[in-house]
Amino acid sequence: MKLRLEENISQKELEVLVKYAVMDEEVERLISLIRAADIRVKCKYDGQEKYVNASDIYYIESVDKKTFVYGEKEVYQTDFRLHELEEMLQNAGFTRISKSCVLNIHILDTIKPLINSRLEATLQNGERVFVTRKYLGSIKEVLQKGI
Repeated sequence: MKLRLEENISQKELEVLVKYAVMDEEVERLISLIRAADIRVKCKYDGQEKYVNASDIYYIESVDKKTFVYGEKEVYQTDFRLHELEEMLQNAGFTRISKSCVLNIHILDTIKPLINSRLEATLQNGERVFVTRKYLGSIKEVLQKGI
């Protein structure tokens, strides 16, 4: 892969051009990462409003009708519903892993099978989340794509 950067002071907004011969898994993964860099989620942290980049989100969980956004060490709360965030982030490498959790596949470190047809996903910060039986197909599909 060749990376070419060009500075242009008359450029109004950031532009990313990806040239490829064939749309393969590597290109799809790159596109997913670029999309994640451009999405920010409005959250609350210590009583203040904060915008969190999608690429900094490890997973999103809904608990007692509240939605929490988990970063490497921080936990934010957001007014978005889980299904809204799932839809907003689906092209940025996020996938549903349980009824109450959406995972950033780019943060996944290891995955291992458990009894009862479940999977344990360990994230880059060492935290573990579980993939339920119902969502095995979706995560396997995402992992096979290599996104």
